[in-house]
Amino acid sequence: MSTPRISYAHMNATVNPKHVTSLIRFFESGAKPERNDGYGVEIEHLPVRNGTDQAVNYYEPNGVEELLSRMRPYYDADKEYWENGRLVGLARKGISISLEPGAQVECSIGVLHSPQELAIEYSRFRKEINPILDALDFRLINYGYQPNTSYADIPVNPKSRYEAMTDYLGRVGQYGLCMMRGSASTQVSIDYQNEQDAIRKLRVGTAIGPILAWYFRNTPYFEGTENPFPLLRQRMWDFLDCQRTNLIPGLYDDRFGWEDYAVDVLSTPMMFADLTHTQEAEGLPEEQKHRAAFRDNAGEIYPDRELNAYEVNHVLSTHFNDVRLKNFIELRHWDSLPVGRAQRLTEIIGSLFYDDENLGRLTSYFDGLSDLDVLEAKANVQAHGSEATPYGQPLDFWQEFLGLEGLLADVPGDPVHPDVFQA
Repeated sequence: MSTPRISYAHMNATVNPKHVTSLIRFFESGAKPERNDGYGVEIEHLPVRNGTDQAVNYYEPNGVEELLSRMRPYYDADKEYWENGRLVGLARKGISISLEPGAQVECSIGVLHSPQELAIEYSRFRKEINPILDALDFRLINYGYQPNTSYADIPVNPKSRYEAMTDYLGRVGQYGLCMMRGSASTQVSIDYQNEQDAIRKLRVGTAIGPILAWYFRNTPYFEGTENPFPLLRQRMWDFLDCQRTNLIPGLYDDRFGWEDYAVDVLSTPMMFADLTHTQEAEGLPEEQKHRAAFRDNAGEIYPDRELNAYEVNHVLSTHFNDVRLKNFIELRHWDSLPVGRAQRLTEIIGSLFYDDENLGRLTSYFDGLSDLDVLEAKANVQAHGSEATPYGQPLDFWQEFLGLEGLLADVPGDPVHPDVFQA
């Protein structure tokens, strides 16, 4: 009888060592040995029609495509992003505007060097976009899910990536299409100094994520009714596709490092292949360059060489762990938040991850934590809400321990409905 060695690769998968090297070099390129303490903040917005609160889609008259078109003068012409002949993104220095699958409008701001800069940059974005929204008769709101429209009534925008994702996520998991078309989030990215610093921030961020998610929950509705889940975003992602969501496999193993993360990502079926920037695929028909990939991993899709920067970014973008490693660390737990709450969240992230004393305190407190401990904490908050005891402590303890004060919980996600909040 032979006993196979368990690794962080899927058991019957192999990876290309050159691809592993590519990802490790990418992680190394993001390290900032000299402290810079930068932030990136992404706020996704739900477009809803004035008067009905119905979702506004990309294609409809006076819809999201028209919104992007009218915003073009404020952004750099050479940074427009077009796909399949249609405008799907804008950018200028310090800010980019992109679309999530259901035409959610994502505003990405950074690199910021203090949380206070977020309000300044975001205010400029709103000053430009608000008159256009008024003219088109819809608005952008900050909830975690569309208030009055089912995912089934929201078409995906024209990106080929989203057609492939629909094909894949519509056949696995539970809430993939809901996540794609109806949800919206806030994400905060931070720097790391080296591999050791990156791993400890991934561990701490993953451990405290569900607690912070509780204090910044902002999803009153789900599929047209009152949201039944304390943490709907967590519920959707955890049951989306276990190969690429939830905890990073092996994260709390003392031996875990960048190579393990790379092997896990590379051995996972790609979900969808993107060969649009792969020289060896230039002669292929377009439908073969962008297609669903139910079983093929990166080694079975990309050539036997080191991956280029586009390919690396694509491979990493097919994983959606609670905390994700790129050439920065992306914390992904939160519902879409109004900018004041997003700034306060960013301040808290800075105090926990960029204050050496606080980060050391958290690292020490969670020393010896296991994957099962984190999974239990996530389930505990989801099952018990305000009575939860993650890691054996009540939420009052965590509010004090993590410095969760001044959370601006009375700021509505939609000013048109100032009394609507998640229970």
